[in-house]
Amino acid sequence: FAEFGSVPTKLKKEAGKTLDDLKKEAENKIQALKERLETNTAREDFFDYSLPGLTPNVGHLHPITQSLNRVISIFREIGFGIEFGPEVETDYYNFSALNFADNHPARDMQDTFFIDDNILLRTHTSPIQIRTMLKQKPPIRILAPGRVYRNEAINPRSHCVFHQVEGLYVDENVTFSELKTTLEVFAKRFFGNDVKIRFRPSFFPFTEPSAEVDVSCFICGGKGCRLCKHTGWLEILGCGMVHPNVLKNVGIDPEKYTGYAFGMGIDRTALLKYGINDIRLY
Repeated sequence: FAEFGSVPTKLKKEAGKTLDDLKKEAENKIQALKERLETNTAREDFFDYSLPGLTPNVGHLHPITQSLNRVISIFREIGFGIEFGPEVETDYYNFSALNFADNHPARDMQDTFFIDDNILLRTHTSPIQIRTMLKQKPPIRILAPGRVYRNEAINPRSHCVFHQVEGLYVDENVTFSELKTTLEVFAKRFFGNDVKIRFRPSFFPFTEPSAEVDVSCFICGGKGCRLCKHTGWLEILGCGMVHPNVLKNVGIDPEKYTGYAFGMGIDRTALLKYGINDIRLY
C-alpha cells in the first residue's frame, strides 16, 4: 500500500483490487487463527505455539573429536588444565626454546612448512608448553591440544595435517615414576583395564631421559595380528623428563624444579581405537 502511488495510472485499478483482496485474505486468516487459539485454550490438545521448534539430529561427532574429547576428559579428571596456542609459530617457540640447536638433525625430522626463515606452521603443540611456562610459575600441569602440520607424504598411516595432545607437569620433586603412573592410568581409562603398557628408550631434544610408550594390542590381546604387525604392541605416544635446558630457556630453575612431558597423535590413536585402516578416510 505504501508504494501504491508509484503504480502507473492505467494499472492502479487492477493493483488496488489485488491489494484489497490480499488484505481481506490476511485479515480473514488472522481472525481464523485467533478464533482457533481461543477455542483450543480450553481443550486438552492445546498446543503452545510459543515453544521453540524441535531441532533434528543432523549427525555425530567426528571420531577425532570423540577421541580428543575423551583424552582431555581423562586428564582433566586427574588435575590437568587446558591451554591453546597459535598454529602459525616462530622458530623460537617451535624449535630453539625446546633445545633444538640451529643445526640439530632433529629439525630435519620435523619436515616443517616454513613461511619464511623465522615463521612456520607448528610441527607439534610443544610451543604451547613454552608459552605457558613463560607466563606461569610452577606448579604447572597442562594439556596442549591442537592441529599440527608436517610436510609429509600422505598415505594410509600419515598426513600433512593432524592433531596432537601434549601434556606437561612441572613442580618440585617430579619423577619419572609419576610419569609412568599417569600414562598407565590414561591407557587403562582410554583403551580398557586389560591393556598393558611398556616403555622403550628413545630420544627427543626437549626431554632427558626419553621414551616411547606402547600398549598391548587390544584386538589380539598381545598375541599378534595385522593391526599390531604381529608384534603384540601398539605405539601410542612419546614422553620423558623435561630437559634442564628447556627449563632454563623459560626462566625456571632446573635445580629446584623438574617436570615431565608427553605427546600423542590423536588421529592415529583414533585409528587404533575405532579400527579405521586408512587415515585419509578422516
